[in-house]
Amino acid sequence: MKPRSAWCAAGVIAACLGAGALRSESENRAVAKTALSARALKDIASVEAEINSIEDQTLADVKQRSLDPSQKIILLGKLIFYDRQLSVRRNEACAFCHMPETGFTGPVSALNQTTVAYPGSIRSRFGKRTPQTHAYASFAPVLHYNALQGDLVGGAFWDMRATGLRLNSPLAEQAQGPPLDPDEMGMIDAACVVYRLSERPYRRLGEELWGAQAFAIRWPRDVKTVCERPGPPPDSDPLPVHLASIDRGVAQGTFDQIAQSIAAYEGSMEVNSFSSKYDYVMAGKAQFTPDEKIGYTLFRGKATHCNECHRDGGPGEEPLFTDFTASNLGLPSNPAIPFYEENAPDRFGYAANPLGLNFRDPGVGGFLESRLDPDRDWTSRATSFSGKYKTPTLRNVDKRPRPDFIKAYMHNGYLKSLQEVVHFYNTRDALPRCKVGDSEEKVTCWPAPEHPETMNRRQLGNLGLSAHQEKQIVAFLKTLTDGYTPAQQELERGH
Repeated sequence: MKPRSAWCAAGVIAACLGAGALRSESENRAVAKTALSARALKDIASVEAEINSIEDQTLADVKQRSLDPSQKIILLGKLIFYDRQLSVRRNEACAFCHMPETGFTGPVSALNQTTVAYPGSIRSRFGKRTPQTHAYASFAPVLHYNALQGDLVGGAFWDMRATGLRLNSPLAEQAQGPPLDPDEMGMIDAACVVYRLSERPYRRLGEELWGAQAFAIRWPRDVKTVCERPGPPPDSDPLPVHLASIDRGVAQGTFDQIAQSIAAYEGSMEVNSFSSKYDYVMAGKAQFTPDEKIGYTLFRGKATHCNECHRDGGPGEEPLFTDFTASNLGLPSNPAIPFYEENAPDRFGYAANPLGLNFRDPGVGGFLESRLDPDRDWTSRATSFSGKYKTPTLRNVDKRPRPDFIKAYMHNGYLKSLQEVVHFYNTRDALPRCKVGDSEEKVTCWPAPEHPETMNRRQLGNLGLSAHQEKQIVAFLKTLTDGYTPAQQELERGH
């Protein structure tokens, strides 16, 4: 939940906007920082065109193919996932931050290299973290506390706040976040998502799968106008689409069905294909190169501890390269994220980050201290989880549409290549401290961690690897990219 201390209620919006005309110095910096570069705008336009193309093709598939029930629910989820109309400005689909060519994570190289976080439907608003991959996220269990491990396990989002307790699916509950996040798709009310979907060409498919009641809602006359106003809603009117109690219940039920449909698509083989070179090697249909093989041995060895969190499975397990827990790797903050300077009210009276440059991302600890935490026992553990973030899968960690494409790694995108990631794990504590922006940063020195009090000091920091061993681990990580074919083995042998 974003802070609303700078939110202007409907009756005083004009006054707030008038005051906003006299911008503070910090707001001027924020406006400059959130102005997208020409290269970023070009990349965004390309991604948007691809999203439109995928949506059009999926609509054609629904109309032309004879589908079984499982195909229908997956294709419905895919249509919703690629539908830009379900954002407040009708310009941003879920897929904008999660495209297949990058392993269902951030698809804009220029943003990954600079702002890290992606702009929302209101393009001057940015989130505070990198887009997470949706690939293989469907395997995450409902969030629970493992007493023997002394750890939280499961959930979705970097901070685990999509617990899955209500819908029995962390991924479905995660899908309900971005449409209502003011910094993302920006809808002011869950009912607005249902209303917009009721006008879409695939409405009938939704009614077929969810029931005729799905859109049998008596909409107020002003629903279109209300749903064109960006969120968040004012505290005085948290559900601004004013519905009768039964209509509100129907709208919430349909919103849940929308989320479960998206989760069905994200749990499909299209998103989780298990088709990397690693999978072919494990099936005896390909071979690692010498460096990949040594890299895998290092990855699984006691010297690196990689396999302790990014588990490659055991008997009868599909290797997911995560243990679904959270950890504080000791990363510094990343001041390049525009969120740090979004402390002044925008033209709608909303300030994403009233703390400004003083903000410290609390990670899982922040969720455990918030009203979203469903378990008082968890709340008591908030301090120990401060600065921790969910361990991501390493599958598709290097998937990119072209060799020069920049990916942003970790929750704040501070690291920009697998080589930097492995070097950080290896030398975080072995190299001296320096400031962000120093000439030798990420090579011979590292900035101080944002949350030193909970930093993982047992499994990384000073691994003692040589530069060549770092490269061998990177070589192995690149074998986790889906879409490998045996023909590539012949090409590799040719080199």
